[in-house]
Amino acid sequence: MVLAFGDHRLDIKRRELRRGTELIDLEPRVFDLLAFLVQNRDRVVSKDDLLQQVWGGRIVSESALTTRINAVRRALGDDGTAQRLVRTITRKGIRFVGEVTEISDPATPAVAATTSMAQPLVAPRMSIVVLPFANLSNDPEQQYFADGITEDVTTDLSRIQNSFVISRNTAFTYRNKPVDTKRIGRELGVRYVLEGSVRRSSNKVRVNAQLIDAETDAHLWAEQFDADITDLFALQNEITSRIAIALNVELSRREAASPTNNPDALDYILRGRAAYWKTGLQSRDLFAETLGLYERALALDPRSVEAQSQVAIMLAIRAGNGWTASPASDFRRAEELVEQALAASPRDYLAHYAKGSVLRFQGRCDQAIPEYERALESNPNWLNSLDFLAACKMMTGSMETAISLEQQAIRLGPRDPYIGNFYFRIGQAHLLLAHTDEAIIWFEKQAGAIPGYGVPHAYLASAYALKGETERASAELAEARRLAVDGRYSSIARLKAGGTVGGPGYWGVPKVRALFEATFFAGLRKAGVPEE
Repeated sequence: MVLAFGDHRLDIKRRELRRGTELIDLEPRVFDLLAFLVQNRDRVVSKDDLLQQVWGGRIVSESALTTRINAVRRALGDDGTAQRLVRTITRKGIRFVGEVTEISDPATPAVAATTSMAQPLVAPRMSIVVLPFANLSNDPEQQYFADGITEDVTTDLSRIQNSFVISRNTAFTYRNKPVDTKRIGRELGVRYVLEGSVRRSSNKVRVNAQLIDAETDAHLWAEQFDADITDLFALQNEITSRIAIALNVELSRREAASPTNNPDALDYILRGRAAYWKTGLQSRDLFAETLGLYERALALDPRSVEAQSQVAIMLAIRAGNGWTASPASDFRRAEELVEQALAASPRDYLAHYAKGSVLRFQGRCDQAIPEYERALESNPNWLNSLDFLAACKMMTGSMETAISLEQQAIRLGPRDPYIGNFYFRIGQAHLLLAHTDEAIIWFEKQAGAIPGYGVPHAYLASAYALKGETERASAELAEARRLAVDGRYSSIARLKAGGTVGGPGYWGVPKVRALFEATFFAGLRKAGVPEE
């Protein structure tokens, strides 16, 4: 069913909201809330109704509920003052009050024409997503191996000139779901979908891959590849070359190092990647597991550029987060590993990313910037480099550039589980520019994308306090303190000691530190955070 109101079209089946031909990005819970309100527009919907029908009976804070309602209003060009479409009825609930027309058949010529007209606006010529390759091995535990091949093919496709490759994390949200290439093309704004399977037997690998046109669902190319594990790097290059030939596009000559020529070391590298993406390094124990796998790979092949780079990244993270009693030793070893990696492969994107990470965690963002830029020269679709380049640009004073880079990251990873980090940095940049209302929008988006995380609520507390909305500021501060188990929001001094993207105590170059002082910390003081 399609529900039309004003210039908006809400497609319940496809879970899409459009304004004219523009597809509006909504997080899943916000879409569910909007759909429920529009479908129940004939009555006032109570808070209990929303919690039962939209949140499945879960307990949700008042702040979280308000955040989602505000997100619905913003998506519709509405706000809490005008309340043109979503109206609050005091002590009763809320109601959708727009005039709605139901279109029973979403495939009518008019709607179909709108969709097809919008597609070229969002799908670049050489845009592609690599869906997670299926694991056809007899051992289901070999999924990490299939994921590693998927990730490497995704990276290698950046060699296609002017390519636009959807990020690994967004692609993996389609795992174990029926493949509807037209829908995936619409949702991600891509022209092509690559899918495949991997079968591993001892040291033999068979990969099947097929390339599909997302606009027509036509199969453009399919092939089977057989190789020894030691030839996996060549196999992945061959897949990319065949895709380039099928699409009549050129491959750039890019130096890329094979992860390793040692099959056992390769196994540990792929297991390390899987652990990294699975855990998100959210605790010291999970971090230690990932680092341990990369250390084993490095022990088996001390000259592996990827093993050297991955261990260096892990050491920088450990030192930067204060998870070691000897951070100087970790940084020293990380620097040595990075220098070895770059000496062996001077243009390797992961080695440059690793060096950028070491410098960033040392509070040397100005020196990290060229390393992230070099990483992007080799792999322009690498989200981590985009994100941390944006962070370093912001911490050295280039706010608008930071916003632009994060918007690019959102476009490459619209379903990324860590998209809240991209929202956060955009909000930070707007707050430092004194664009307080715009900052609030992005912090609320982050709070919706990463429930249970205190940081966006602290920034919302600051922003609302700067606007003089003391009650909302107090509520957000209380939520931030409830969620932050380390007590960082107990005082300004403690928060400053923790630092931000550049490690402990780091709040950017002097002019940026002054901006944090005039905005973020000033707002927190107004919200009630003591100095000591």
